[in-house]
Amino acid sequence: MLNETIKLLNIRPDGTYVDLTFGGGGHSTAILQHLSTGKLIAFDRDSDAKANIIKDKRFIFIQNNFRFLRSLLRYNGIEQVDGILADLGVSSHHFDTKERGFSFRFKDADLDMRMTREAELTAKQVINTYGRQQLQQMFAVYGELDNPARLAKVIVDAREEHKIESIQQFMDIVTPCIPKHAEHKYLAKIFQSLRLEVNSEIQALSQMLPQALKALKQGGRLAIITYHSLEDRMVKNFMKAGNTEGKAEKDFYGNVISPFQLITKKTIIPTEEEINLNNRVRSARLRVAEKR
Repeated sequence: MLNETIKLLNIRPDGTYVDLTFGGGGHSTAILQHLSTGKLIAFDRDSDAKANIIKDKRFIFIQNNFRFLRSLLRYNGIEQVDGILADLGVSSHHFDTKERGFSFRFKDADLDMRMTREAELTAKQVINTYGRQQLQQMFAVYGELDNPARLAKVIVDAREEHKIESIQQFMDIVTPCIPKHAEHKYLAKIFQSLRLEVNSEIQALSQMLPQALKALKQGGRLAIITYHSLEDRMVKNFMKAGNTEGKAEKDFYGNVISPFQLITKKTIIPTEEEINLNNRVRSARLRVAEKR
């Protein structure tokens, strides 16, 4: 959805823009192509992303979590910007690098899943140290699984026998909990739960959104690509009501008071062609709003 995202950002050649999820630099490169005297600030918490830094005087790279958006913009002398983009999906680099432990394709890899190697908490630590109730809550909320209690129990029982180290070990342990004919989907939800917990992704998003609103100029646009219902619900609520809970304030006439005007009345989803090229984008949803 690169072309749709860039188009809906409505980029001004002299504007200032932020790419909150730099990764391989695809979105940033596209934004720079639309700038003349403008500026682009890119965030990424992963030091590996430095390998993709764009050598351009209009480009600033910040290696940090986007939960610190406002303070880091101010540190770089920027109060407000014309547009902010966030692609919340896991990058291909993370999925395809065995030692990062994000994919169950690599059975002999460690359970890691850190977005940045500097972080302390790993998926292995979560699996081996969290209590049964903590695990159950994590799988229920972040994975929206139907049997989180059973899943938590088999993990806790198994680790009493031996520490769970590799992805293969973990998959062998959870196999009895997996519904027939839904193996891939179920494992994806388990791994999603672990990833969200390890990287505090939902908390970071909830902290970033209000800062994005303050950082945007009037008429500035916020474009966010989500990949699962927790993120999408939060973004949808924020763009409609100005808060992540979706608690709408109304005027005297009953009209919802929102700091945004929705640009995408309906979410934009990938085309079949995009899905065929990369099946991981199947669940992607693009929402764009303009600050009033």
